[in-house]
Amino acid sequence: MTRVKICGLTNEEDLAAAIDAGADAIGLLVDVPVDSPREISPTRAAELAREVPPFVSTVLVTMPETTERTVEIARLVEPDAVQVHGTNVGDLAYLTANADADVVCAIDAATDRPERYDSVADALLLDAAETGGTGETHDWDRARELTESLSSPVLLAGGLTPENVADAVRTVEPFAVDVASGVESSGGRKDHAAVESFVTNAKRRREAPIHQ
Repeated sequence: MTRVKICGLTNEEDLAAAIDAGADAIGLLVDVPVDSPREISPTRAAELAREVPPFVSTVLVTMPETTERTVEIARLVEPDAVQVHGTNVGDLAYLTANADADVVCAIDAATDRPERYDSVADALLLDAAETGGTGETHDWDRARELTESLSSPVLLAGGLTPENVADAVRTVEPFAVDVASGVESSGGRKDHAAVESFVTNAKRRREAPIHQ
């Protein structure tokens, strides 16, 4: 069954809603160079991370200037995984060696070469852009090819909503799907009904069509 990550959580109410809906992982956005209503401070991320129950993974999502800063934030937040954007292979290897967490490398599904990171990262996140957060979909057929060819687990992000996530899962068959803006009522605030619908649709096993 495909796993679900609800990303960009900023408060306890949205965190509880994601967990109650059955999310497998939650994402906390810290130290990014773009203006985002989902960004929170490292201290706030650590506070929210402590509220996450066992068997739900906490993911630190970050884009700091240096990998040393990433390690520093990870030591404060203590996530299960660190998701980095815009990181080269050398820095990724450093992070893997020094962060006490799994490392997820976000890549541009259209222009990057995912195989470069396959042996370094613990998982790869395919998005419409290396920076993520665009809310745009990308080529799911291409994503399916990568899912089949890469040894690392593949997470699918980019423009996913409660309405299209079931089709995305059926087409790509990813290890997990990742959503932020697609389940929001406003910037940085989650629509709890949309979160529940997204999780349900992502995990639903759809029957194959009957051919006459």
